Amino acid sequence: MQTHELHIQNLKCNGCASTVRNKVSAIPGIQEVVVDLETHRVQFSAADADIEAVLVQAKHALKAAGYPEVGDDNTLANKAMSYVSCAIGRIEGAE
Repeated sequence: MQTHELHIQNLKCNGCASTVRNKVSAIPGIQEVVVDLETHRVQFSAADADIEAVLVQAKHALKAAGYPEVGDDNTLANKAMSYVSCAIGRIEGAE
């Protein structure tokens, strides 16, 4: 297993963190997802052989949910989607 870390944008609260955890955890091969609100980091483990493919999938899933990696364009659409994803995360986290 190899641990990888992504620094993402638009991570604001526990609702966002819940969505990020759910999106990344849903990717086959990813385990042990940890979201740090203070540092805007997502950390996860994946098998060494799968890490590159898994990393691409994680970045794509996060960007689609409104949480692009630091250094990527943070468009108005990304920011708006992060608010929608945050609301979903709050609802799912309340269940």
